[in-house]
Amino acid sequence: MKFRFPVTFCLTLLFLGCASSDDSQPAPEPTPSGIYFPPNNDPNNTWEEATATQVGWNNSEIQPLLDFLEEKHSKGFIMLYNGKMVVEHYINGHENGSIWYWASAGKTLTSTVSGIAQEEGLLDINQKVSDYLGTGWTSAALDKENLITCKHLLSMSSGLDDSLGDDVSPANLHYVADAGTRWAYHNVYVKMQDVVAAASGESWNSYFNTKLRDPIGMDGNWFNLGDLSVYGSTTRSMARFGLMIYAHGKWQDQQIVPEFFLDEATNTSQNINLAYGYLWWLNGKSSFHLPQSQFQFPGKLIPNAPDDMYAALGKNDQKIYVVPSKKLVVVRMGDVADGENFAVSTFDNDLWAYINAVID
Repeated sequence: MKFRFPVTFCLTLLFLGCASSDDSQPAPEPTPSGIYFPPNNDPNNTWEEATATQVGWNNSEIQPLLDFLEEKHSKGFIMLYNGKMVVEHYINGHENGSIWYWASAGKTLTSTVSGIAQEEGLLDINQKVSDYLGTGWTSAALDKENLITCKHLLSMSSGLDDSLGDDVSPANLHYVADAGTRWAYHNVYVKMQDVVAAASGESWNSYFNTKLRDPIGMDGNWFNLGDLSVYGSTTRSMARFGLMIYAHGKWQDQQIVPEFFLDEATNTSQNINLAYGYLWWLNGKSSFHLPQSQFQFPGKLIPNAPDDMYAALGKNDQKIYVVPSKKLVVVRMGDVADGENFAVSTFDNDLWAYINAVID
């Protein structure tokens, strides 16, 4: 499954991204106080609400936002303010109990569970992948394969060929460059799921459910879509995950994933694509790369979005935006807004113009 960015889209991003920004790693934000967490296993599916007026938003700008979302083929949309539900909207045949796929927004689930496994002492992301999977997991020469660490998988810098499709069998994982010297958006990240399974002695699904899904009250499951492993859930479950990340890895009084790991995951992970962490996209950097391109674009990933925003971005505009400075988590599920895309698209910038009208 391969996707190409049209020249017009790339030129648009080149134009939009020319604003200057600061690449210095910010000091970790203090954990927000007074966060609301919805209860787990509640038969009434309770989620405390707040009005736009109560949180200082512009109520009159919500309907234009919802109209735009409907026009752009959205299905589920949620905006949380410090955990409370301010906007929840379902359209185009979707309901609050409907399941939809996260696509590559679910990469962040793999990153998060990797951090949990490391905290439990099961793995070290600085160790080479072959320490957990054995040698021969790629078709690269052994000395090149052994350069690839788990961190390279999480940061998309394995050096393996990204032009051969989504199959991650050894025959399809070819050496292109030494690990750490080339950034390329590649399905090989799913080998981290195999690493977690091997290190824990459990299946990926079992470990994921026990350590992440169930403790924060998510629904949904992993399923195979061709050569891809994809997560599907309700829109509220996507919002639960975004809320846990916003809360620095906590859910209620339980630390689900270490805060220091999330600080790493949501900051620049290598020196090639400054706008990429551990499977998270980062705003506010001076340049960025896109999937299936080695071109460096100047400026911010999403110019209209706040600089401290980081995001889980999936094919055909599945979105989780986390903005600590605004106490904000935004989730969008649905069909592709405009042209088919891998992760970031012009829809992101257009959507943020409407969001800004609401929150500013």
